[in-house]
Amino acid sequence: MSLLKRFGYYFGGFAVGLVILAFFLNGKRVSCDYGPDARVLKNIGTKELVFSEEAKVFIASQHIDTTQINYMLYKGDVNFSKSDTKKSPCKMYYIEGELQAKEAALTIENCEKQAVLKTIEFLN
Repeated sequence: MSLLKRFGYYFGGFAVGLVILAFFLNGKRVSCDYGPDARVLKNIGTKELVFSEEAKVFIASQHIDTTQINYMLYKGDVNFSKSDTKKSPCKMYYIEGELQAKEAALTIENCEKQAVLKTIEFLN
């Protein structure tokens, strides 16, 4: 069998495999969260978000909408050097992002069944 035929069979099988894979994954909510930031934010996003009293006061005083906070939890960056990932039973995460066109940071306590927004602060 010539080398050209081998490449033909290989790429033909590869193409069929891609079509089958696209068929099975099409229409499903499949995401590839490989980075640690994405995994943490996805994990927090799947849980019930509870606001602490301090966070509620800050939200009311700054007129912040909870959809802005949810967007920050979706697109923010986790600062692992300021987070406490070894804390038991709930890990603490420091999430930085943009809130009302200002740099802001959230402190989230990520428990097994819920995530508690402890503090919100503007960085600038």
